[in-house]
Amino acid sequence: MDFTQIVAQLKADHSRLDNAIAALEGLNPSRRRGRPPKAKQAAKAPGKKRRMSAAARKRISAAMKQRWAQRKGKSAPKKAKATPKKRAARKPMSAAARKKLSALMKARWAATKKAGEKALHL
Repeated sequence: MDFTQIVAQLKADHSRLDNAIAALEGLNPSRRRGRPPKAKQAAKAPGKKRRMSAAARKRISAAMKQRWAQRKGKSAPKKAKATPKKRAARKPMSAAARKKLSALMKARWAATKKAGEKALHL
């Protein structure tokens, strides 16, 4: 056989195998449906990326919040106040109160542990 004939035969076999593989992939029921993975999407659309301005994002966000409020039966959200009031900080707990709570929690955990051990022995 001539070298060119061998190459032609291999190319024919290659194209035949490609057709067979494509046909088998078309019959595969477990083929993924829906949106293709991100890698394929990026490969298909290498063009410009669409960017949204901050004002447009804010406008869309407000519209969606209003829609969800209407769906939930609430009134539309009001604009935020200029300066929200800060709550007063909690007073620190005294040492005596801390000690009392610690004793209560230790007693509660001991009772829980004892009840759990009884359940295991039954």
